[in-house]
Amino acid sequence: MGFLACLFPCPQEVRDEDEEPRSGQRVSSVEYSKSSESCPLKTEGSIDMVGIRQNKGHGEATIFTLRELADATNNFSTECLLGRGGFGSVYKAFLNDRQVVAVKQLDLNGLQGNREFLVEVLMLSLLHHPNLVKLFGYCVDGDQRLLIYEYMPLGSLEDRLHDLRPGQEPLDWTTRMKIAADAAAGLEYLHDEAIPAVIYRDIKPSNILLGEGYNAKLSDFGLAKLGPVGDKTHVTTRVMGTHGYCAPEYLSTGKLTIKSDIYSFGVVFLELITGRRALDSNRPPDEQDLVAWARPLFKDQRKFPKMADPSLHGHFPKRGLFQALAIAAMCLQEKAKNRPSIREVAVALSYLASQTHESQNTAARHTLPGPSVPRVLDNQINQDTSLPSQHGVHMPPLAGTDHMVQEVKENCRSSSHRLGRGRVTPNGADRERALAEANVWVEAWRRQEKTSKMR
Repeated sequence: MGFLACLFPCPQEVRDEDEEPRSGQRVSSVEYSKSSESCPLKTEGSIDMVGIRQNKGHGEATIFTLRELADATNNFSTECLLGRGGFGSVYKAFLNDRQVVAVKQLDLNGLQGNREFLVEVLMLSLLHHPNLVKLFGYCVDGDQRLLIYEYMPLGSLEDRLHDLRPGQEPLDWTTRMKIAADAAAGLEYLHDEAIPAVIYRDIKPSNILLGEGYNAKLSDFGLAKLGPVGDKTHVTTRVMGTHGYCAPEYLSTGKLTIKSDIYSFGVVFLELITGRRALDSNRPPDEQDLVAWARPLFKDQRKFPKMADPSLHGHFPKRGLFQALAIAAMCLQEKAKNRPSIREVAVALSYLASQTHESQNTAARHTLPGPSVPRVLDNQINQDTSLPSQHGVHMPPLAGTDHMVQEVKENCRSSSHRLGRGRVTPNGADRERALAEANVWVEAWRRQEKTSKMR
């Protein structure tokens, strides 16, 4: 494990994270000369980055010139504009080889400064996973900062969950579970496989991008931090992120851990389940904060069906809803030590996403490009779905997991008797995989419950 430090060509432009962002003049148009060339990022300087082990077979990011990117976006025309955010604007671009990419042009007055730009280039150049957006390259030209990503044709989760266009069909239940499982897989790579661990720090729907088949990938790594190493338990830093998604202990102390990401992920997962925004001023005062609204409801299973997104119109497995809410509740524990690891969450969501359900209405559905997902059966909605938590008033939502394992086993055994109702029967390999995943999930919660009792 080596030491990695990087710096822009002009050291005075790099600001420390604890300093306030400097104001600058917004450039209304892009100016470049025929000789304009992008500057490489130097690997010497003072941004403290402990070494990350790089995957073999992945090269460094390509350096693009501003002229190349201006040509690829028709001089950053509005016709190529995909969207705007606090960081700047994103454009659809066609490179010389006709490859379609997305170009993010940082707003000089925006939320992402030189340091965040550099961190993002470094992180995405070193970290590679199917559920992390791929960085093709970058451009540094004068005061211009641009990033070139793979193009994600279905936009962001924010677009598909909260900002639906007229006539656009909402995401169905299984697609939501798949998106959550994909995002958890990307986060698991950052927490468990990157050396040292990477704390993403900015999990929210707008940072989860969707490709064909609704394959989800994490993007925007400007706020990412390397996790604690050695005997350190946390990283102390200025509080940054998005209000509504930051873990309470991080907000109050500035102490950042990987469990801070688990809380943020729990908020996003709760958004997927309920269809509500993390913060929504258009709702009644007691419903504007999603987590505060959900906490009392987590204690009453009779209210669980009312927490589901109304746009689903009841088309979801009741047992799956209860299990999903249990996972969200565990992620949103106020004490960081009580939250599950991302590996445990990823296993649980992989299981939920693997469950398919037949539609109550056999009429053809007009959907956006993505997986064709059947809906839930009447008998699955009405069957007993009591969570283990009802057997003990003070138990956390996923305690007493023997009952849950038994349900999974019974589902696998009895599926062959429901063929007439259209349920997909898992083959031997699928059955064994489902049971194995469920048992891994259960054993993890048993260990956690045993540890908490010993304390």
